[in-house]
Amino acid sequence: GSSADVHLVQRLETEIRQSLVEQLDTAVAANVLGKRNGKFYFLHDKLQETAYSVIKSDVRCLEHFRYGLALSNVAVREKDDKLLIIAVGQINHGGPRAVADGEQGVTVAKMNLDVGKKVMKMS
Repeated sequence: GSSADVHLVQRLETEIRQSLVEQLDTAVAANVLGKRNGKFYFLHDKLQETAYSVIKSDVRCLEHFRYGLALSNVAVREKDDKLLIIAVGQINHGGPRAVADGEQGVTVAKMNLDVGKKVMKMS
């Protein structure tokens, strides 16, 4: 299943000014998530599927998009290419429905192109 780096979540919550680590720690205490080696992770794939299924698809897409945009701001500010790759992945999880307007669509397309070039240089 998926995992989330605690440091990454802390950077995200600072950017969006919303408590996330505390909520994830609550899920750890409830045995929904595990926390080991600086990462949060689902204890079972079925728990992840259930967690995702209770969030409406449109809301889930918008949250991926919002978190991706926030992480992209951090990545650009900190000149962190690896974080930018993660951020654009989250933006893309949001999909085209999450894009507010044409200007934002162009911005997202440029970020995808930039990340694609960076990834090609890394390989």
